[in-house]
Amino acid sequence: MQKGKPAKKYSQAGRLHSIIRLLEARRGMTLDDLAEECGVDRRTIHRDLNAVEEAGYTLTSEWLEGKKVYSFLTKSRNIPPITFTLPQLMSLYLLRSLGVYLAGTPFQAEIEELFRTITSILPDRYAAHLERIARVSLPILHGARDYSAAAAYLEGLQRALLHQYRVRLDYAKKGKDKLDEYEIDPYTLVFHKGGIYLLGYAHNREAMRLFALERVRGIEVTRQRFEIPASYQPEAHFTSAFGLVSDTPMKVRVRFSPDVAHAVKERVWMPGQKIGADREGRVIVEFEAAGEMELVSWILSYGMHAEVLDPPELRREVKRHVREMRQYYRGREKKGEKTGKRSV
Repeated sequence: MQKGKPAKKYSQAGRLHSIIRLLEARRGMTLDDLAEECGVDRRTIHRDLNAVEEAGYTLTSEWLEGKKVYSFLTKSRNIPPITFTLPQLMSLYLLRSLGVYLAGTPFQAEIEELFRTITSILPDRYAAHLERIARVSLPILHGARDYSAAAAYLEGLQRALLHQYRVRLDYAKKGKDKLDEYEIDPYTLVFHKGGIYLLGYAHNREAMRLFALERVRGIEVTRQRFEIPASYQPEAHFTSAFGLVSDTPMKVRVRFSPDVAHAVKERVWMPGQKIGADREGRVIVEFEAAGEMELVSWILSYGMHAEVLDPPELRREVKRHVREMRQYYRGREKKGEKTGKRSV
């Protein structure tokens, strides 16, 4: 508090009114700024900010010059009317179609509610275009994730992500009957191959961890706020990963046959990749990546059209899978001959 400035005495209701007025009038304020204005300590202001959010105001925070600054996401509880051009609506409906990946989650419900709102405020001259715009994109999804077992808990996770609340999570790991318990600061939702993952700091593991949302079996949203480190960059956790797994990176060289060369060379598989072709029309892709099992799955998806050149350990792993698949199918064929049934 500044020297010589008289202390202010507010009831909590008075402080909340003052905090709302200050945050609406200014671009942003730190806890120290608000504490000085209201004549209370930082801890009290922290509690008051929680009460402001419970009253329906959405707070956001950012780091400016080494200080965490709080402001409102909007200057009132409701976002003001927004107008759209037809190209913008087309892009929005494209994004809406991708919501099929969010089926069974509260995120999909929010998207549908958003489009009901958009439809209600559109000018009459756009109404005739709506049905056609809704069909300009069609996602075809194979192997969709089933979020039904976790759906009841995802709304709490959504709230924790918005307000930076720590959570206690019950999580079902693959191959285990007993649930694992985690205390997590949820940082980022990660989307990969039609699945949604939570990246966050697990306090009882003292490390960043990745959680598949369909395996969440319980959640407790605490009132304890956390701060995301100023240096945090979610993409940095996957820089070397071919997918999601960030183990030891390896230098990969894979040769593809002419039959698939055109499709392979038109895609970016990893940053910094090198693609070359030989006289026979084969394509060689080179890059550095981590995640052996994800690399093996990618290579096997091309069947006889892909051959691992380097590293030797990746080549051996692919060969092992091919050998075991061959033995499996041969075993099935022999079993079919004995029973007189044709193997499928």
